[in-house]
Amino acid sequence: MLGPVDPTDVRLPADVLPSDGRFGCGPSKVRPEQLDALVAAGTTVMGTSHRKAPVKQLVGSVRAGIADLFGLPDGWEVVLGNGGTTVFWDVATFGLVERRSQHLVFGEFSSKFADACAAAPHLDDPSVRSTDPGDHPDAVADPDVDVYALTHNETSTGVAMDLRRPAGASDGQLVAVDATSAAGGLPWRPDEVDVYYFAPQKCFASDGGLWLAACSPAAVERIERLTASDRWRPASLDLGVALANSRQDQTYNTPAVATLLLLDAQLRWMNDQGGIDWCVERSRTSAATLYGWAEARDWATPFVADPGKRSAVVGTIDLAEAIPAEGVNAALRANGIVDTDSYRKLGRNQLRIGMFPAIEPSDVEALTRCIDIVVEAFGA
Repeated sequence: MLGPVDPTDVRLPADVLPSDGRFGCGPSKVRPEQLDALVAAGTTVMGTSHRKAPVKQLVGSVRAGIADLFGLPDGWEVVLGNGGTTVFWDVATFGLVERRSQHLVFGEFSSKFADACAAAPHLDDPSVRSTDPGDHPDAVADPDVDVYALTHNETSTGVAMDLRRPAGASDGQLVAVDATSAAGGLPWRPDEVDVYYFAPQKCFASDGGLWLAACSPAAVERIERLTASDRWRPASLDLGVALANSRQDQTYNTPAVATLLLLDAQLRWMNDQGGIDWCVERSRTSAATLYGWAEARDWATPFVADPGKRSAVVGTIDLAEAIPAEGVNAALRANGIVDTDSYRKLGRNQLRIGMFPAIEPSDVEALTRCIDIVVEAFGA
């Protein structure tokens, strides 16, 4: 255990502090330039009708920016709606899963879509393939399912997976990927995926309450077919309604325009800097710093044992029992370094560090130096 030092009394030298102390895994650091863009639109877009040109042009810019960032092939469509990823899971039970889905479960968030499908009375019980936190299972071709539900990055544990269509999967089976904390920071190939959905409060440094989905032609066909069926669905959870509105650069009900403005500014920045390759390399640089630092300490260990499964956007680091993470977090917060806490339900003595593209790699390096100083102050 730590000695008598009060964590909030630890003072870090100003010259070692990161330039920005926000390392949360969502909501994440918002760049000042995004806020400038929000202020600039204060009298031209904010407070105006979402059915009129200024907001529709904003939605169109967001959709185009996503298509450019991901290099979406012809025929793909960017669909959006209100409510965030949690709502999209319900949306998918009505408008994407035809009868039965297979889910890879390896943490808190990857389990939620499986739970939603299991609770849907019009769907068969899903197939669930699971591992303990810190690892991930692999999808296996199953002729009895019509959707393979993958998670690109498990935000709760810092496990990332390479996205691959299951060997032997048929043309009529869709691959749907929860990419909420991965989109914009991890690489993926559209030929391996049919629906790549996410919310914008992580790599895209915006607010929550919005879901976006990049959909392949096969996915669009599935959506339109289920829309034409007699399956009941609430209008606000109707993927066909969302698709029809998105094609008009709008949402079914009023969106949070500020969220769209922050997202649009971030997309422009990402694409101007070099697109997805630049973003991926930036996060990889931060991840190499964090994991290399932990491996060089005898009191810190990367939680994810397999280096190939360690996330480049969410880093989880276990601390030795003698160094309570709660005390480290308190000392960091007292010095303006925030949101380094582990995921609450994982229950580990652990730090969790956001390494999204908006976070400067040099700030991740500064953070590791600050943690060293805090641990030393504790006498560990």
